[in-house]
Amino acid sequence: MLVVALGCACAWPALARADDLVQVYREAQQNDPVLASARATWTATQERVPQARAGLLPTVNGTGSANVNAQRTEVQTTPTVAGSEVFLNYGATISASQPLFRLQNVAVFKEAGQQVVQADYVLASAQQDLILRVAQAYFDVLLAQFTVELSESQKAAVSEQLAQAKRNFEVGVSTITDTNEAQARYDTIQAQEIAARNDLDNKMTALRVIIGHAPGELKRLGPGFEPALPEPNDPEYWAGRALNENYAVRIARANLAIATLEVERARAAHYPTVDAVASVGLNGATGGVSSGGVASNADVRGRNAILGLQVAVPIYQGGAVESRVREAIAQEDRSRQDLETNRRNALFLAQTGFSGVTSAAASIKAFEQALVSAQSAYESNRLGLEVGVRTTLDVLNVQQTVFQTRRDLAQAYFNYLVGLLRLKAAVGALTDADLEDVNRRLAG
Repeated sequence: MLVVALGCACAWPALARADDLVQVYREAQQNDPVLASARATWTATQERVPQARAGLLPTVNGTGSANVNAQRTEVQTTPTVAGSEVFLNYGATISASQPLFRLQNVAVFKEAGQQVVQADYVLASAQQDLILRVAQAYFDVLLAQFTVELSESQKAAVSEQLAQAKRNFEVGVSTITDTNEAQARYDTIQAQEIAARNDLDNKMTALRVIIGHAPGELKRLGPGFEPALPEPNDPEYWAGRALNENYAVRIARANLAIATLEVERARAAHYPTVDAVASVGLNGATGGVSSGGVASNADVRGRNAILGLQVAVPIYQGGAVESRVREAIAQEDRSRQDLETNRRNALFLAQTGFSGVTSAAASIKAFEQALVSAQSAYESNRLGLEVGVRTTLDVLNVQQTVFQTRRDLAQAYFNYLVGLLRLKAAVGALTDADLEDVNRRLAG
């Protein structure tokens, strides 16, 4: 069993109050800026529909004005004639317009619907991506911790071999070569331990970037797990789903639909527009005239109402409409090629994801057996060293194989778990429930 192998590799104590994979994921959901940006983009995109719908609904405007006009006139005669006028002009109008035939506005409304659908896919893809990033970062930290602990264990074992070689040399039962070889191996392991600790710091930082703070203790791998093959165990099934359900494919498909509607919108500029228009107005003027000592007042009021159709026919716009149509057609073709690219990428992800899971499952079983064999070889070489048929270098080499196999086994285990998630993501089916299932593999 893998758990037995890991337990042999390094004694991992039970961690009280350690964060598990789902807890770390929940923190990432709250703090990850990439997902927060995707959510904000999704919220903003929802407004495209009401904005586009406004182009199909009536518009109503109101205007008003009031002006005071004052005028004084003098005529230089004998006697001088003078007069003045003061008038207040005012008016108010309410106008309304209802589009009856505007193909461009219809195309814009359809585009908005496709943009909202595309935004749903983009957000879902970002949520899948967060699951993968959290899982990868989480298991990277666990593997880095495991590597450090293996280095510590290996250093302790080699230190014991070094001490034994020195004692044997002092009593004359071995050569200085054994001591030098053990010392060289010990120094190498010390350097490897430093590199392993640096790698652990980097992996912890990568997880911190996602969750927004330094991670605490993380739950380790638990017992009772047998790697299973994908269900169904058919690469063509996963490839077929990926071609249609992969989120990158869905996003590209929506983008092609938007580009097609953009062609429709550009061509619609050739067609006339028809609007129903109506307006109601009130205007008037009040004031007085004074001339030669005689004053008179006036109060004028008027009302008007208009109801009709307004037709605009585009005749020639310098070739701009034709140019926009050609541009939109080219953009549509680009979107079609982008869709094909994403379909091929999805096929690649599904096939490599499937083979990755099956390969990791096979690797786990192979490394389990290899570890058993390496451990047996190590014990045999230790016994051979005691009876003089093996050298210290032989023991150190086999010991190195044992520790390397333990790390390879842990790496295969993590590759299997992350591979399952990546395979689900390749077909657009990765959800929180899948992460929770992986989380159950961790020690409680």
